[in-house]
Amino acid sequence: MADVFVYGTLKRGQPNHKVLLDATNGCATFRGRGRTAEPFPLVIAGEHNIPRLLNLPGRGRRVFGEIYAVDEQMLRFLDEFEGCPDLYQRVRVSVAVLEPEGAPEEPPAAERRLQCFVYITATYPPEWAQLPHLDSYDSQGAHGLPYNPRENR
Repeated sequence: MADVFVYGTLKRGQPNHKVLLDATNGCATFRGRGRTAEPFPLVIAGEHNIPRLLNLPGRGRRVFGEIYAVDEQMLRFLDEFEGCPDLYQRVRVSVAVLEPEGAPEEPPAAERRLQCFVYITATYPPEWAQLPHLDSYDSQGAHGLPYNPRENR
């Protein structure tokens, strides 16, 4: 099993979450909510308004998301689903584990951290780094940039 941190359309309530629930893709078990230990730029970019985590550690914001334990089959599926290694690259980042839903957002004295795989992009137009940086993604958020699902492209 490997831990994967999802920050965009794979989160619960988002358009692509269903692929994590589909047992034909493998097994994915929700472990909790998390936040990147260091800042990264999370932007909405491209013609389909896709959330992208840019590989610029130390810039942007600490990004909220969800942690899943996935089996090897699901990891291979996610690599293909995310266009890895061309569109996204799968890298390990440190993720601070947050308290359960409804618990205070204040970090504990010593954050519990996990090393998680995350799908990040290292190749992108330079202007993407200048786009507004988000700390949390919602496909129907106030940003006004609705995600265009794959089935509509």
